[in-house]
Amino acid sequence: MLVPLDIFGRPIDQDNRIRAGFIGCGSHAFRNVYPALRFTPTRLVATCDFDADRAETFAKTFGADRSYTNHHEMLEREELDAVFVVTNYDENGEPRYMKLAMDCMNAGCHVWVEKPPSASSEEIARTIEVSENTGRFVLVGFKKCFFPAIEKAHEISRYQEFGAITTIFTRYQQGIPAPEHKTTLKSNPRLIDFLDHLCHPVSILHYFCGPVRNLFYRRNTVCGGFAVFEFKSGAMGSLHFTAGQSGTSPLDRLEVVGRGANVVVDNGNRLTYYRPGGRGPGGYGGSPDFIGPDAGAPTCWEPEFSLGQLYNKGLFMLGYYGEVAHFVECVQKDQPPAKCGLRDALEVTKIYEAFLQPEGQVIEVSP
Repeated sequence: MLVPLDIFGRPIDQDNRIRAGFIGCGSHAFRNVYPALRFTPTRLVATCDFDADRAETFAKTFGADRSYTNHHEMLEREELDAVFVVTNYDENGEPRYMKLAMDCMNAGCHVWVEKPPSASSEEIARTIEVSENTGRFVLVGFKKCFFPAIEKAHEISRYQEFGAITTIFTRYQQGIPAPEHKTTLKSNPRLIDFLDHLCHPVSILHYFCGPVRNLFYRRNTVCGGFAVFEFKSGAMGSLHFTAGQSGTSPLDRLEVVGRGANVVVDNGNRLTYYRPGGRGPGGYGGSPDFIGPDAGAPTCWEPEFSLGQLYNKGLFMLGYYGEVAHFVECVQKDQPPAKCGLRDALEVTKIYEAFLQPEGQVIEVSP
């Protein structure tokens, strides 16, 4: 019998592992989610997919005992603690996640779902009701909130010396759909693409600043645009839609400003903390030294790519391990996730719905 190992190659206590099923056997799950399971105390019991051959192949590849083509059958026959769900969109262009999550919770399982959770805040509200009625929870795979650099930036933004967040800026290579592409998701790849990707920068904004009170946006008729956010916390934010950038350019950038300090994350893996301080004596026009005292010098972190460290694997650097590990730990403790739960997903989806309204006006999100 094979003995499961932890991230350091040490044997894992068999009794400490959660029993999990997995719905979805596509390429994204194959590359990024199934492989992350082996670094966590998870016993993959069964796989499920419409395609029987794919379900069986994934079961053999990732060590599951059985495979299914119907998730109701899997939920009925197997004794599971949790279910992972990575699927595509349905025939109407809608994400399948909330419907599957409700089925799993009603069967007694906690659920991890990939993003985007839904195109409807009303559907998420119904899912929250099921969660409250069953005592089961859902974690949504907003992976950027689990990037090590983003998590550290979030920690820094809570330092007393940083002060309350006043402004936040992020950019992402995404366009804003034209009015004629906002009618329905069905057979509408531009709107589906917007739904699929908007949650990346928006989940970061929510992670740092909480719910958005209102927003204002403008789109460029060629590509890209800008959005300005007012948060309930009192912070202000902006999102730069950089659809027209070069394909060789990093996709995103984040800057969070407090009171006399700020922190920047470039390309998801280079973190710079500009601590409270100045550039040296003499004041404006009279300082001969741009360096300044060490006590206030910026601090910078970035990975090296020479060693075979876990942090150099995409599974770790891109948040896949972090989101899966957090979910598994929550299941073990029977404790809802500290971030990226259903109520966070609700706020993120409200922002998507706000972008469906006409541009050039202040749009209430969470009054």
